[in-house]
Amino acid sequence: MRILHTMLRVGNLERSIKFYQDVLEMRLLRTSENPEYKYSLAFLGYADEDESAVLELTYNWGVEQYELGTAYGHIAIGVDDIYATCEAVKKAGGKVTREAGPVKGGTTVIAFVEDPDGYKIEFIENKHAKAALGN
Repeated sequence: MRILHTMLRVGNLERSIKFYQDVLEMRLLRTSENPEYKYSLAFLGYADEDESAVLELTYNWGVEQYELGTAYGHIAIGVDDIYATCEAVKKAGGKVTREAGPVKGGTTVIAFVEDPDGYKIEFIENKHAKAALGN
């Protein structure tokens, strides 16, 4: 078994695709429309779906905003240079909500950004991500 994708409901599909492509440098892998049930899907990722888990963005036609709830945490993305990545996010118009630095009580270097719908994305410097996985 493996994780195939994480699904997020978004209020504006094009705006969200633009964020994940332009700010987080994901590739748009595929899209689909379902007029009968009034929703659109976009799948984005850093590799093809048969190689890696991806992100599914779901737009329910006419719904422009969701309550994020208190159960959702964040998506985590491993990056090689967390400081440069945060600067690139800012230059691309993205919102860094926690600057890069060690996690409280530890040495793992993390940062957080927020997508246009308010979803949190954690960056973890790859050397720390690999250590956390035992690699």
